[in-house]
Amino acid sequence: MLFKAIDNMLDTKKAQQQDEMLVRINDLHYARGSRKILDGVNIEIPHGKITTIMGPSGCGKTTLLRLIGGQIAPAQGTLTVAGQNIHSLSNKDLYQLRKRMGMLFQSGALFTHLSVFENVAFPVREHTDLSESLIRTLVLMKLQAVGLRGARDLMPAELSGGMARRVALARAIALDPMMMMYDEPFTGQDPITVGVIMQLIRLLNDSLGMTTIIVSHDVQEVCAISDQLYMISDGKVVGSGGPEQLQNSDSDWVGQFMHASPDGPVPFHYPAPPFAEDLLEGLD
Repeated sequence: MLFKAIDNMLDTKKAQQQDEMLVRINDLHYARGSRKILDGVNIEIPHGKITTIMGPSGCGKTTLLRLIGGQIAPAQGTLTVAGQNIHSLSNKDLYQLRKRMGMLFQSGALFTHLSVFENVAFPVREHTDLSESLIRTLVLMKLQAVGLRGARDLMPAELSGGMARRVALARAIALDPMMMMYDEPFTGQDPITVGVIMQLIRLLNDSLGMTTIIVSHDVQEVCAISDQLYMISDGKVVGSGGPEQLQNSDSDWVGQFMHASPDGPVPFHYPAPPFAEDLLEGLD
């Protein structure tokens, strides 16, 4: 098993040397019924960097994470992770690749009937044959990394929102994934917790040599920790580059979002018939 693990590490290193992009998304289309969510999206995510995908609510950011994880399939286009086309993999191969991906959900998604320790231990028990003593050591290391080793015996109901998010993060990195995905990691958190989570994301990415993908609409926070950003609106990539580039972009789409402008190409109203026409129709 040890030699197999070493072979996998060498194969991964060779792949990284051959292609500096861990994720490649080409001409990706996805729709729900007649509504287009993603309309020809092209994104490249390099190894070892923090990439953030931003955009207005409902623009398809979380959908993109689900596509990367292989939970749903696109209508058109290709999406490769570590050189593998996600949507052409067998269930067995997709399962193996998913074990190398970590995911932090908006809600944390902790198992409410398990303690903090057992939540973090769950993926280790599920996917490895490690002894209980090694599992204990590994879990305590992950909890130490997020500052919650002392909370290992608490139940999820006893945790604050920020603590629950950090436990979920410890669980997500339990198997040392090559890539971490964060779905709105700062939503609903107080400023201190936001600062802690920001620091953890950057620290874990750099110290563990991971690749990080963040989906967020928190401009200030992601600009402080991201290496590159993509802006999605109306189903398309409307801007990309470093934080400073997007802050100074001359694109109306990007400028409206980055500077929180109420007026711009992103409308306030959901598409609807003229208001007067709608009112008169109810009088018939």
